Amino acid sequence: MFSKVGQIMLYVNNQDEAVKFWTEILGFTVIAEENNDQGMRWIEIAPKKGVETSLILHNKDLVAKISPGVNLGTPSLMFFTENLEQLHSDLLNKKVKVGEMVNLPSGRVFNFADNEENYFAVMEK
Repeated sequence: MFSKVGQIMLYVNNQDEAVKFWTEILGFTVIAEENNDQGMRWIEIAPKKGVETSLILHNKDLVAKISPGVNLGTPSLMFFTENLEQLHSDLLNKKVKVGEMVNLPSGRVFNFADNEENYFAVMEK
């Protein structure tokens, strides 16, 4: 049986720029960075240390060469925050592309784009 979602792989064009976006702009933390002898590098990031689920930033081109059948599309991720309005304002001030806040039956939500124009959502919980 499955016990939890451990890691979500995010395939990016530029790992260094992706790390800068997620850490410097969004405040995520680098949990680990690995580099094998064949040039395969991956960076594990999370909103903070100790969370159960993290993101792994992989080089999209390299993964396409090594595993041609892998779906390299961006996963549809929903992040949670305790203060949606503050986060929305902070991201706007940091020049992140953000959408309008929307009221859904499950709560208020907005989307944002990373440095490669991949869109993610964030909901107040």
